[in-house]
Amino acid sequence: MLSSRGIKKAELPKIPWRYAPPHTYNKESNPAGLISFGMAEHVTFTEDSVGYGSSSSTPNRLPKAVASHLNNILKPLSPIEPETVIVASGITAIGSMLSFTLAEPTDGILVSRPVYGRFELDYGVEADVQIVYADTDPEEAFTPAVVDKYEAALKRAEENGTKVRAVLIVNPHNPVGAWKFSGSVINTNSISSVTKYTHPVSLTRETRMLSLSLRSYLSQDNQDFAAGGLHLGFLITQNTALRQACKAILSVPTPRLHNASTASITIGATILEDQDFITQFTQESRQSLASTYRIATSILNHEGINYVKGGNAGFFIYIDLSSYLPYPDRSVREREFALAQRFLDAGVFLHPGEEHGKESGWFRLVFAHEEQVLREGLWRFCEVLADAKVF
Repeated sequence: MLSSRGIKKAELPKIPWRYAPPHTYNKESNPAGLISFGMAEHVTFTEDSVGYGSSSSTPNRLPKAVASHLNNILKPLSPIEPETVIVASGITAIGSMLSFTLAEPTDGILVSRPVYGRFELDYGVEADVQIVYADTDPEEAFTPAVVDKYEAALKRAEENGTKVRAVLIVNPHNPVGAWKFSGSVINTNSISSVTKYTHPVSLTRETRMLSLSLRSYLSQDNQDFAAGGLHLGFLITQNTALRQACKAILSVPTPRLHNASTASITIGATILEDQDFITQFTQESRQSLASTYRIATSILNHEGINYVKGGNAGFFIYIDLSSYLPYPDRSVREREFALAQRFLDAGVFLHPGEEHGKESGWFRLVFAHEEQVLREGLWRFCEVLADAKVF
């Protein structure tokens, strides 16, 4: 069910002549194509501008490549079709469009915490949608124990007059670094299939939500996949009205808001179309992540630093530095910021816990670095903690 704004925006593409059709003419490759006098300029990416050929079919290449790639990885019950793929300029853009089209201002999105802290911006800056937190223990990310905490948070939100319109599930979990399934109710970084680097002992078979028959329990409307480095994000939905609303925001086919650049689209499509490269990259990425995870956790273990064990995906380790917080007479957040500043002064940066969780003293450590860089950073990190013991 769309918000009133979403319903209104979904109707915009139906208004005749509201959007200028794309310029498709090319003297050599498409001499019969449309010459648009509806726009002041046309920019065509040539071999000189992007390094390899680009044509009017470029925007269509990426949805086809994404659908093929995810079908290969996720093995969905119903194959993903290219027309269900919406391309935008990243996961932040996808979040903003979803909140704008699915929720009214001051409605809520329910998410467990600890979690990536910037969802408040992604879903709130443009659409004024609230993030409703269900606080859990860090180890509970994908356990049945979260259900009761979701229900309690939902009840509190309703009592406070906030209507929860959707549930946001982050997988691989950020910042805990756990992976459980590929797919979610709204939000999943399905690059998990690349960044999953090991299996926990209890996980004997991958559970993929898109491969399960969940029609009686969950809407299959909303999935997404992101490639942050290229500023590419993908919303995959069978909800026709939602696609229309998002296309209106994007002003498809004429780019306007939250659109990915043609260069990024060309690069992204080229990468995903090269299955040999994808296979090689996936294998090397898993090996590299597994190696750097072992290095980081071995040093943490040696130093006696507590962290959430059993990480098997993503780039994060969630570490407990509560015993190292300085200035016991100050507020918790001031103490976290003070420790974070000490790290920064020593040439190493960690996200303090205020962005991710309610419990004090937890920090997120990203371990996906070259080995020499990782070891140097961890040496500086340990030096700060050694000095902290003096205070």
